[in-house]
Amino acid sequence: MTAGSAHVTVLLEEAVEALAVKADGVYIDATFGRGGHSRRILSCLGENGRLVAVDRDPQAIAAGAAIADPRFCLIHRAFGEVGLAAQEAGIGQVDGILFDIGVSSPQIDDGERGFSFRYDAPLDMRMDTTQGETAAEWLARAEIREITEVIRNYGEERFAFQIAKKVVAARLEQPVVTTGQFAALVREAVRTREPGQDPATRSFQALRIHINQELRQLEVALPQALELLKPGGRLVVIAFHSLEDRIVKNFMRQQSTADALPKGLPLRADQLPKPKLRLVGKAVKPSAAEVGANPRARSAVMRVAEKL
Repeated sequence: MTAGSAHVTVLLEEAVEALAVKADGVYIDATFGRGGHSRRILSCLGENGRLVAVDRDPQAIAAGAAIADPRFCLIHRAFGEVGLAAQEAGIGQVDGILFDIGVSSPQIDDGERGFSFRYDAPLDMRMDTTQGETAAEWLARAEIREITEVIRNYGEERFAFQIAKKVVAARLEQPVVTTGQFAALVREAVRTREPGQDPATRSFQALRIHINQELRQLEVALPQALELLKPGGRLVVIAFHSLEDRIVKNFMRQQSTADALPKGLPLRADQLPKPKLRLVGKAVKPSAAEVGANPRARSAVMRVAEKL
């Protein structure tokens, strides 16, 4: 791991406060990372409390071995498998679940992981390095249409087609296997540049989201979380990308609104469908002080809901 790769947990105090931790409660940190949120939750729990953490990154699992606490266990799974993780840990319904979505600082800062164009390294990008296709392997086989759709949809990049053409043409000469190669191709294809942003930023983000199926993971994780929560249990989600935040916002809004029924159905009041969640407060963003100390926090948005 490179120097300076220590992970700074975003919205640490706000997220744990939003969970409203009970001393004897059972909680899930579905995205352990380097354990900032988990350690703070444990500090709020009494001796009968319990915390289950989940992560798919083997390096995160290794880092979690440093927490020697009988109230804590760490499961090697993607957060989209939070229901299975709870089963493995032997817990039923829980008092709160936290998701901190996205790539962590150690993943970005470790050049060998291939998440960043700041290092010329193998183009891997897998959060779970034990399974699945690398970004280089996908770029070697994907058609222009597929590459275009991924970069346009997940990176919101308007030069997606031009980038895809560059990649497909380049791989006829030699495989695109490093971050440096891919970044150079993107920079050649992007004709206008946003101030202060490398032209490769959007494409790297798009490729990472696709390789790790991050949006799909979120879509399947949220309903599982709802099922796991006890009445009064809190769901806290921190997102770093507008596409992720939209999924969270829409899910919470839908689940906090009762299903509409056709007019005129002969139902008593107690038979009417009821909402499953109650929204708690407004969306929370990091303070100016936090963003100043940790620029990667600037895009974070936290949303909170309570199970009814």
